[in-house]
Amino acid sequence: MSALAALLALAGTLAASWLLVGRVTAYLRHKAILDHPNDRSSHTIPTPRGGGWGVMLALLPAWALIGGGLGDLRAVLPILAGASALMAISWMDDRRGLGPAPRFLTQIGAVVVGMAALPPDGLVLQGLAPLWLDRVLAGFAWLWFVNLFNFMDGINGLAGSEAATVGGGLALVAALAGLEPELALYGLAVAGAALGFLRWNWDPAKVFMGDVGSVPLGYALGWLLLTVAAKGMWAAALLVPAYFLTDATVTLLRRAAEGKKVWQAHREHFYQKATQRGRSHAEVVRAVLAANAALVALAAASLSIGWAALPAGAAVILLLLAHLGRAVRRVPA
Repeated sequence: MSALAALLALAGTLAASWLLVGRVTAYLRHKAILDHPNDRSSHTIPTPRGGGWGVMLALLPAWALIGGGLGDLRAVLPILAGASALMAISWMDDRRGLGPAPRFLTQIGAVVVGMAALPPDGLVLQGLAPLWLDRVLAGFAWLWFVNLFNFMDGINGLAGSEAATVGGGLALVAALAGLEPELALYGLAVAGAALGFLRWNWDPAKVFMGDVGSVPLGYALGWLLLTVAAKGMWAAALLVPAYFLTDATVTLLRRAAEGKKVWQAHREHFYQKATQRGRSHAEVVRAVLAANAALVALAAASLSIGWAALPAGAAVILLLLAHLGRAVRRVPA
């Protein structure tokens, strides 16, 4: 991977996303396509929803250009097709609300199609299961990641920051491990598109991503994570997104144990409770970014020390969750 290609992937998608999200925001506001606050919201004023259009319209052409330029277009086409289908169904859901069946069936279809883009001879579980079972379990994990990324898009700046660090972290891992250069460039393109979006979504947000962005973005990142795992860097693939994986999974299991409907919207994630305890959106996101930086460093270290990096990663997550769980005492001005 040349330095020029890396710069173009990052800076090009950042600029394109920045401009496109701005145009999309103006359109959404003009058409009054707004997310109005309710008892499950973390915002207090009506805000345009659907800024993810700008993110994905910057990212998907960039991936097509990267794939075409490096002779990998046919391999990435299933991901482009799956992400496009998810954008369409998610936009319908953003506009008028759909039941879980059409959304879930489209996600399953996108994951099935996307399986063709995984390394044909690479086992995500590193030989712990035969190929057919490896692919089934990888499909379930991919489907879960698509949904958890959507669940975690609940406060200003969080999903964009996570996408930027996961994309950038995977690019670093791919480059250090000497993997195919397109993998690193795909990751940098995600990071750039997410950073461009953050210009508009950082607290106080001028626009929300919406399902039209968070669902296909989770799908694209899920493919990158599974691909890196199938290439043998499974510890890194677990470490880079570890905060989102932990928060969403623990919250789901806790709600299931309490007999609650796990598919319903709520405000029980660790990051949401942190804002309820007095932390601003920006404070929570900065704490997550600090933890993510440590997780990316551990992912890079895992290329040398393997699974031994995982306990340190677990410690980082526990410290972050403990930090988010503390109430904030504001000193009166």
